[in-house]
Amino acid sequence: MIFFSRSIVFSLSLIRQRIQGLAATVLMSWVAVASVQAQSTAVNKVEAWPNKPIKLVVGFPPGSTPDMAARTLAEPLAKALGQPVIVENKPGAAGNIGLNSVAKSTDNHTLGVAINGNLTIAKILYPKMGFDPNKELAPVSLIGTAPLVMVTAKDIPAGNDFVAAAKASGNKWNFGSVGVGSQGHLGMELMKSLIPGFKAVHVPFTGNPQVLNALVGGQIQLALMPPGVALPMIKAGRINAVGLVGGRSALAPELGSIIERGINGISLDTLTAVVAPSTLSKANVERLSREIGQILRQPEVRQKLFSQGWLASPTSPEATVQRIRFEALTMGGLVASLGIKSE
Repeated sequence: MIFFSRSIVFSLSLIRQRIQGLAATVLMSWVAVASVQAQSTAVNKVEAWPNKPIKLVVGFPPGSTPDMAARTLAEPLAKALGQPVIVENKPGAAGNIGLNSVAKSTDNHTLGVAINGNLTIAKILYPKMGFDPNKELAPVSLIGTAPLVMVTAKDIPAGNDFVAAAKASGNKWNFGSVGVGSQGHLGMELMKSLIPGFKAVHVPFTGNPQVLNALVGGQIQLALMPPGVALPMIKAGRINAVGLVGGRSALAPELGSIIERGINGISLDTLTAVVAPSTLSKANVERLSREIGQILRQPEVRQKLFSQGWLASPTSPEATVQRIRFEALTMGGLVASLGIKSE
């Protein structure tokens, strides 16, 4: 989720106009998904489900935060459903390659794990990508949410001198993210609009482990990422932490906020969610959501996710759609106002 201060210098009236059109598109898309699910319910009602192993596709590499969340969910979900749940990594295009395979699947036994951008602005940034997430995917439940922390290479000031260094850096710095349209990308673009002279160049990667390697290796100078990935490297003294993007968090109580560094007007978090093809029956989507909700309320699962840097956040399909719809409006306005395009 992202919030803006009154100091941001793009036109709210322009954003409202773009948001109204985007809102209508998103709403019509999710209504269409519900219609497809209703039509498929009758077909699936007579057949026990699931009746074979389920694939849980992650569009990011092993060791990434969505991957860790998926693997935490897989074993208890397999027990709940009575069938193996196999995590399959298909990284690339900020997670959209994996989700394309989910959207196009026809076996009724393929699910996916998505992040914010996959479900909110991917179609805006990639109008020619091979699927429409708003029409071909059905949100099931959130798994977890997490704040983002700004991190820098060891030779970049990260304390109270960061803002002055950023202003003087021009376009000499590079920043990494897990892909165009990710929270790490859009958040840094917003940061650039708030700090005069800060014009860091975006370098996309397939996952946060690769971003970290580039940060340690000097290929990039800074990044926004979940604390679950960043904290071990921060504690080991391999990278610096500027602060959490927003307020403080129980997930990283040792970290301050970028507000304390003089950066105001931005608050970001990231999410990971389970999605199904829109052809999966509404009854099966609702069952999945109930089972996932029960799993995410188990203390041992919540603690494991917490140790990975996630706050367990089970939601109904309807609540998941509402969250996605809100972010689509907000992030769509940001993309339009800052003129962000796929690279």
